[in-house]
Amino acid sequence: MSHTPTTDSGAPAAHRRRKRPGTRALASLAALLTATGAAAALWLGGGTATATASGGDTPDEPRRAEAVTPYQQHGALEICGLRLCGEDGSPVQLRGMSSHGTQWFEHCLTEGSLDALAYDWGASLLRVSTYVQEGGYATDPQRFTDIVSRVIDQATARGLYVIVDWHQLSPGDPNANTALAKRFFTDITARHGHQDNLLYEIANEPNGVSWQSIKSYAEEVIPVVRAGAPDAVVLVGTRGWSSLGVSDGADENEIVANPVNADNIAYTFHFYAASHRDHYLSVLDRASDRLPIFVTEWGTQDYAGEGANDFAMSQRYLDLMAAKGISWANWNFSDDWRSGAVFREGSCAAGQFSGTAPLKEAGVWVRDRVG
Repeated sequence: MSHTPTTDSGAPAAHRRRKRPGTRALASLAALLTATGAAAALWLGGGTATATASGGDTPDEPRRAEAVTPYQQHGALEICGLRLCGEDGSPVQLRGMSSHGTQWFEHCLTEGSLDALAYDWGASLLRVSTYVQEGGYATDPQRFTDIVSRVIDQATARGLYVIVDWHQLSPGDPNANTALAKRFFTDITARHGHQDNLLYEIANEPNGVSWQSIKSYAEEVIPVVRAGAPDAVVLVGTRGWSSLGVSDGADENEIVANPVNADNIAYTFHFYAASHRDHYLSVLDRASDRLPIFVTEWGTQDYAGEGANDFAMSQRYLDLMAAKGISWANWNFSDDWRSGAVFREGSCAAGQFSGTAPLKEAGVWVRDRVG
């Protein structure tokens, strides 16, 4: 799952009529976008979006832009019971994309690509993945904090929700990077903690480590996030590469018996349809009736994001997540050579993002299901 470039390890849904949330959400959106320029005016006016996505092909079907953005529809998010809810208390299912590591694919996160994601694809969510090792944050904390901050501003200008993903992967024990995690979340919340459109994923895919160790880490880092973003939803990675322990021979029972001592949190689950079959699907189904779950990463291929697409199994997962209201982000929004990257190689450098021409097979399939 979400491996480095050098390591192997239907029809679009019809948009429903959206209503605006309360004045708090609109006032907050206006404050969020004060410094981001003209993109905000398109949405705050309440009219129809007509701007053309910058760069790329002319879309080969009508743009799926709307007069009301995802943030305007739902406002501030919270965990209510077992579900993600909007400001009015109604359940919310966010659907979108995860970036690849910004040390390799920062050039895939541009004005043009985010225009395509928001307006052409009709997504509601972007997950920004900051790898810790593998040439990532640990090599230059200031640079990678600035990258995340820049992308947050751009996504916010388009009314998207953003998952700030602390993409620790190797080593698998999140406690190996606790000091860096505290610095990262302190710095990001100092800049963006007032924003209601951010969620914080504090440990991507813990592996080779016990649930108790993951829980201990979460209870140390969540207060750091809360200090800067008191009301934000926090997403907690689970054992066995965020499989709820399934990849380690466990399941959700260990979390149910020993949950993280914090409010307004959800637990993450990752799957790759060609590798993770009925048993994983059954655990997701059962666990979502016992715990708040957010699928922050999934793919139509094998666990390395490679190989043939299994769209039939993927659709079974999507159907379950729709029925349960489980939010998700697909891996990944880049032009990596792997089949799991939605863009064809070279698309990002060429600025080709809109329509289906720049997309691989998986990209076309996911685009039709994001909006």
